[in-house]
Amino acid sequence: HEQLLKMMEERMVDVEQKLRLVKRLLQDKVNQLKEQLSKNTKADAMVKDLYVENAQLLKALEMTEQRQKTAERKNYLLEEKIANLNRIVKNLASPVFN
Repeated sequence: HEQLLKMMEERMVDVEQKLRLVKRLLQDKVNQLKEQLSKNTKADAMVKDLYVENAQLLKALEMTEQRQKTAERKNYLLEEKIANLNRIVKNLASPVFN
């Protein structure tokens, strides 16, 4: 009976040690997961910030492209006006040189 009791005590000590080890391992895993969650939260915030910044940059690009098209149209019209003025000056100057 005493020997059985001693074996049971040894098994209890062994089980307690294993439980403490499992508890430590689980706590390490919990800490690791908390750290990963923190990193993921920061990464998520960065992704959202980049998404907003990307949207702003796309809007700025669209506006710049629109300004460029407007400038190209104005430039084309000015070149046409210059060509017309040159033609007028040439026509006016032709009778003088003849």
